[in-house]
Amino acid sequence: MKVTIGKPTVARKFFALIVLSLTLSACGISGGEPPPDRVTPIKPSAATKQCFADLQRAGVRFSPLPNQNFRGGCSQIGAVKMMNAGRLTDVTNLGPVRCELANKFVAWTEYAVKRAARQYLGSELVRIETMGSYSCRNIAGSNRRSEHSKANAIDVSGFVLADGRRITLTGNWRDGGRAEQFLKVIHKSACRRFGTVLSPDYNADHYNHFHFDMSGNGYCR
Repeated sequence: MKVTIGKPTVARKFFALIVLSLTLSACGISGGEPPPDRVTPIKPSAATKQCFADLQRAGVRFSPLPNQNFRGGCSQIGAVKMMNAGRLTDVTNLGPVRCELANKFVAWTEYAVKRAARQYLGSELVRIETMGSYSCRNIAGSNRRSEHSKANAIDVSGFVLADGRRITLTGNWRDGGRAEQFLKVIHKSACRRFGTVLSPDYNADHYNHFHFDMSGNGYCR
């Protein structure tokens, strides 16, 4: 059947307006993202260039992102979009992440999580599940901006192994078995790499994930 594309009919125009209206409504419901006050070209410093090179050497697929300052004190400076967490390891649901944090996360994956998966669970790590990174919001119950608002935090919720098993903070943090041992070991390793590490032992808001960020000086809970 031949399809002819001509001028849009009144019905098509009306349908397009409905779709646009629903799209804008959805953005409003989810809170959306404030428009940037300023977007600057990427002019990486020597340290940032080295950070990019380190990610490339680790086998990370990523894209550098433009520097952006948003209304309300949120920003994405020196950030990248990661498509994986290193060689042979997928990662889900990650948005913008500052390059320094990305490098720490990849090193933690390679030298802590993968090794612990082999040692305690007898299988290879194939995927890390996250609850996101950048989010323009406050710390829960506070008027202070979260490190998420600066693309300086990652929330990790689970791990998928080559044999099909899925290890989660919700199901295995206190299960009394090898999966709990695995989670406790990688939590301890994270505390040596990130500025702040929060686990389900911290408070009820973290019952289902690890929070990692580069603020603080080795705060570990």
